[in-house]
Amino acid sequence: MSDKNKKSFGVWMDSHNATIVGKESVDNGDFIVLGHVKNAGADNNSNEKNSNNQEISLTQKFFKEIASKMPNIDQIHITGTGQSQEQFINFLAESPQYKNAVSSESTSIKMSDENLTAYITEYFN
Repeated sequence: MSDKNKKSFGVWMDSHNATIVGKESVDNGDFIVLGHVKNAGADNNSNEKNSNNQEISLTQKFFKEIASKMPNIDQIHITGTGQSQEQFINFLAESPQYKNAVSSESTSIKMSDENLTAYITEYFN
């Protein structure tokens, strides 16, 4: 299978926002923005343990919501700020549906949707 026919996706993410880019018809066409996902973060909680548990739970929900926009990944490139990309790659590796996906990552500042689409297009072509 050539790279052009693989189900390729790109994600820009930080701990609170994600932008998902994929091909118009999953395995061919041009890359387009498939969606945006937000993670509101934990509420102000006086109990540190409860706050940490809530944050972990919200992060898992955030990752599941991102993954739900990308069915059957063959390859994915994740970029963004902080440690979220590495955590998301680990989340995908532990998920049976995504464990065979080829993942790569890089660090970048927030990009506009157009710049992210161009970046991912160039990355996979």
